[in-house]
Parts: sequence; C-alpha cells; structure tokens
Amino acid sequence: MTKTALKWLMVAHFTVGIVNAAAAAQDTDAGQLMFRSYCASCHGIDGKGKGPLRDQLKVAPSDLTVLSRKNGGVFPVGAIYEIIDGRTAIAAHGTREMPVWGTNTSRFLPPSDILIDPSYDPEAVVRARILSIIDYLNRIQEK
Repeated sequence: MTKTALKWLMVAHFTVGIVNAAAAAQDTDAGQLMFRSYCASCHGIDGKGKGPLRDQLKVAPSDLTVLSRKNGGVFPVGAIYEIIDGRTAIAAHGTREMPVWGTNTSRFLPPSDILIDPSYDPEAVVRARILSIIDYLNRIQEK
C-alpha cells in the first residue's frame, strides 16, 4: 500500500509540475520580456522614458506610451519597426556604424547552437522578435 501511495504521490507531483509550467508559459509575454531586455534601461520599465540610464544620455528617452496620441490616435507600426531595425536613424540610438540600437539586429538571434538547424531562418526570428516588441508597445499606449 505504501508503494502505491508513493507512486500516486509522485504522479500527482509530476502532474502539478506540468500544469504549473504550462500556466507559467501562458503568462509569458514575449514582447514585454524583449522590451525589458532591450529598451527599459533607457525608456523605463513602463515605457515613459524614465529608465535608469536616462540621466547618462545626451538626449532624453522618448515616452513610448504616447506614440499613438502623437500620431493622430493611430499606432505607427511601420515607423516603429523601421526605428527598431535601424532603417530610421534616431540620434539617441547612436549612428548606424556604432549603434546603441541601430542595425545590429543580431542581438535578437537565439543562441548559436540553434543556427546549426538548416530549417532555421534567423531573419524570421528577428522579425518575430521585433514585432513582439511592437505589439507590446501598442498595448501600453495611453488611452
């Protein structure tokens, strides 16, 4: 009887672990994680331009929560994409040759061991990660 109880306890523990992992995966917001990793140090965790590095910058970071308001109530997806991927230069992001942000989209690539897979398309991953940041920015716009 003890063996059976122990077996069921192990099965229950394993099942709860799977359910908790699935719930945590559902709660993961890729855009928010990318934003916090690559943008929040300057733009702040809330996107309002008050990140911990703001005082060290020559140009104050923009409040990214008012992009829609500044664009007549429409979130400027294309313009933001071009800023993130480096096609549109932003003085505070640095030059294209030595970008703080700029054209160096390799920062969005996964670890190099994934690059071994011939079906892997690094450009698609970069686009998806940039779009996840854009989606997050769209969701934090002031109403």
